[in-house]
Amino acid sequence: MTFEEIGIESKYIKAIEELGFEKPMPVQEKVIPHLIKDDSPDIIALAQTGTGKTAAFGLPLIQKSNPRTKHVQHLILCPTRELCLQISNDLAEYSKYDKEIKSTAVFGGASIERQITIIRKGVHIISATPGRLLDLIKRKVVKISKIKTVVLDEADEMLNMGFRDELEAILAETPKEKNTLLFSATMPSEVRKMANKFMNNPIEITIGKKNVGAENVKHESYIVHARDRYLALKRIADYYPDIYGIIFCRTRKETQEVADRLIQDGYNADSLHGDLSQPQRDKVMGKFRIKNISLLVATDVAARGLDVDNLTHIINYNLPDDLEVYTHRSGRTGRAGRLGTSIVIANMKEKNKLKQIERQINKKFDNKLVPLGKDICEKQLFHLVDRMERVEVNNERINAFLPAIMQKLEWLDREELIKRFVSVEFNRFLDYYKNTPDLNAPAAERKRGDQKRSAGKRAADGFTRFFINLGKTDDLRPVDIIGMINDYTNIRDIDIGEIDIKKNFSFFEADQTYTEEIMKGFKKKDFKKREINVEVAENTKRESSSDSHKGKRKRSFKKESTKPRPKYKRRKRK
Repeated sequence: MTFEEIGIESKYIKAIEELGFEKPMPVQEKVIPHLIKDDSPDIIALAQTGTGKTAAFGLPLIQKSNPRTKHVQHLILCPTRELCLQISNDLAEYSKYDKEIKSTAVFGGASIERQITIIRKGVHIISATPGRLLDLIKRKVVKISKIKTVVLDEADEMLNMGFRDELEAILAETPKEKNTLLFSATMPSEVRKMANKFMNNPIEITIGKKNVGAENVKHESYIVHARDRYLALKRIADYYPDIYGIIFCRTRKETQEVADRLIQDGYNADSLHGDLSQPQRDKVMGKFRIKNISLLVATDVAARGLDVDNLTHIINYNLPDDLEVYTHRSGRTGRAGRLGTSIVIANMKEKNKLKQIERQINKKFDNKLVPLGKDICEKQLFHLVDRMERVEVNNERINAFLPAIMQKLEWLDREELIKRFVSVEFNRFLDYYKNTPDLNAPAAERKRGDQKRSAGKRAADGFTRFFINLGKTDDLRPVDIIGMINDYTNIRDIDIGEIDIKKNFSFFEADQTYTEEIMKGFKKKDFKKREINVEVAENTKRESSSDSHKGKRKRSFKKESTKPRPKYKRRKRK
C-alpha cells in the first residue's frame, strides 16, 4: 500500500519521501484512511513509541486544515517540551510544500510572550503541554471553542505525570462536535476512564498487542546483590563496546550519582534530570544525539519526549514503581526496524516484579549472568580486532613512512608483531579486570533468599516501616503513596523503600529520619474521601509479597578497582 492509496495528497507525499518515507507504516495504514474522511470517527490507537504515530495523525491534520481560517483548528496535547517541539518540527517538514499551513509548539520553560506573538499571527495547528496551554487559554490568547480535532498523544504518560486536571479543564473548553484521537502505548484504567468520558464511540486500533513491548526488543535480566548494582552496570557497559543507550534511575539524586561515577570511571556519560536548567538539558541532549555521549543516565520524567531512533540498549538500573512504565522505557530501543535490548539489573527481592513485567509484555526475560572479567576482555579484544580489520588505510600518505617503520620492526616476526600491537591498546583492560570477583548471586543463596522472604522480613536498615489503611480496593498505587509523602511533608527527597500494596491495607518504608514528619503529615488527611490512618508498623512477619512493589534502597557504591578504567581514543563518527 502507498501513501497515495490511503489518501495523502501529492504535495505531502513529495515532502515525506524526501524524509525517507517509502511506504506507510502499519499505524499509518490503519489510522490515516479514517482521519482523511470528512466525518472521521474518534480513534484510540495503541502503539509503541517509534511506530510512526506523528505522521499517522499529523498528515491528515495538515491536509484537512483550511489555510483561509486563522483560528486554531487542530490541537495536539503531549506530555513534554521535547515531544511538543518534535511534533511541531515534523509537521513543518510534512507541509514543506504547503507554505500556507502554520503550526507551532507551546510549552513551559520558554518565553510565553514569544509564543503569544506567534499565535496571534495565526496558526492552524498547535502542539502543547497541558500546563502552558491552559495558561494561554486563561489569558484568552488561545481559543479552542471552534477546534475540529484534539489529539492526546502519549495519553498514559500525561496521566502518569499528573496532568489529569489540566486535560479535563482543556477538554471541557472544546466543542462537543469535534474529532478526538487518543494515542497511547498502554491502556491503563485511568486512560480508559478518560476515553469513556470524552470520546464518542471510538474505533480502537491496536498495532501489535495491547500493553506489550516492541517486537524488535530483546529483554534481559541480571540478578545481583543490591550492593553490586553499580559494578554490574559497568560490566554490562564494557561487554557491549558499541553501546549507545539510556540508563534509567528512580530519583534525581541517584541519577546524578551514577552519572558522576561513570564519568569518573572513564565512560562517555552524562545525566538528565529535573534539577537541570533548560540550557543545561539542551546541551546534554544535543551531545547525546550526536553521540558525544554514549550513556545517558536519566529519570523517566526527564527522558520523556527524547526522541532518538538508534539506541542499542535501555538499562533499567532500577525498575519503575509503576511497572507499565517499563513498556515505555524498553520501547525507546528497537525502533525504525532496528534490533534493541532492554536490560534490567535486579536484586533477588525483585524477581516477582520481573514476572509481572513478563506477563505485561507477553515476553520472557533472558536471565543472564553478569560477565566475568575474562568474558569482557575477550569481547573487547575481538572488537578491537574487528576495528583493525575494517579500518581504511590511506596508502598515499602512509607509504612514505613505511620504509622507516619496516626497518624499525624487522626484528619482530608476524606473531610477535600482532601481540605487541594488540597489547598497546589492550594491556590496561587486562590489568583492570585482573582477579575481579564474580558478581552473580549464587543459585543456592538465591534460594535461601527466597525462603527467607517467604518467612517475612524486617524493614531495611535506616528505614521505618509504616502501615496505611488503604489498599487495592481503594485503587491505591505506589505512585500515590510517594506523592502523598511528598505533598504532606513538603519534603521532596525522602528515600522511599519497599511499598507493599495489599487488598485492604498496605505497608511502605521511608527514611527513619523523617518518621515524625511523615506521621504528622498524614494526620487528618483523606484519600478519595476516605480518612487516612498511618501508623508505625510492627516488624513482624509479613504476608506473601507476590504483589509487592519495592522501591529505592540507600546504596553505597564501591570501586571494583582503584585504578581508573582504561580510556581509548574515540573514533570519529561520520
